[in-house]
Amino acid sequence: MSHTILVFDSGVGGLSVLQEIRQLLPGQHYHYLFDNARLPYGELEESELIRGCVALITPMVAQLKADIVVIACNTASTLVLPALRQQLSVPVVGVVPAIKPAAQLSVRQHIGLLATPGTIKRRYTQELIHRYADNCRVELFGSSELVMLAEQKIAGMPIVPQQLQKLLAPVCQSSMDVLVLGCTHFPMLKTEIHQVLGEGIQLLDSGAAIARRVKTLLGNPPQLIDTAPETKTAAAYYTAAVISEGLKQCLQQLGFGTIQHVCKH
Repeated sequence: MSHTILVFDSGVGGLSVLQEIRQLLPGQHYHYLFDNARLPYGELEESELIRGCVALITPMVAQLKADIVVIACNTASTLVLPALRQQLSVPVVGVVPAIKPAAQLSVRQHIGLLATPGTIKRRYTQELIHRYADNCRVELFGSSELVMLAEQKIAGMPIVPQQLQKLLAPVCQSSMDVLVLGCTHFPMLKTEIHQVLGEGIQLLDSGAAIARRVKTLLGNPPQLIDTAPETKTAAAYYTAAVISEGLKQCLQQLGFGTIQHVCKH
């Protein structure tokens, strides 16, 4: 029996999480909802972000009869999970920056967190660092520009290397050996970021861990996961008035048979 999985993000970043879920759980019904009308979330007021997410996601869960919701956005996850869980009876999974595994992997006990300014400044992030990386030096780097670069890449627009080098210059100057990609947009730029930073810094994100959490909550028997054929049910929903032809083509190439506009609230 296939499950209906709804993945939500502000833009295309959550596709990096959905890709991990599809690899671990093939043969499900996948729905991707992205609120690109309000992108980037890292610059929104908290009250607007919470209200908008709940108003978007709650009716979509009912419409799709979703079995699980994944908030594939670090900024939203730090704020909207309690409000959503009050409204919904299905499991709601959030994204947590990979601070804990980064601290365990670091030989130098020196790690970095690259995220949106909203994620960097929230108390939740500081609590994660205090709980799991108290023995490490932790440097924080905030960038909304990288979010937009990831959006451009998925829409088929070229990335200017000099622009990426400028944005990552503070990271390059650090002596850390592990960098946490604390925004789901950033794995979309993993190859480019690696080229700028070089071999000395290992990049970590939470996509695979989130996929494992979804698998656990859905409770699929392993034999069904391994043998189920890839489903044709994959739909994407966006809130901006229009999306570029490049983005539409990318979504089609990723297997989304339905791509449609939904109204933001």
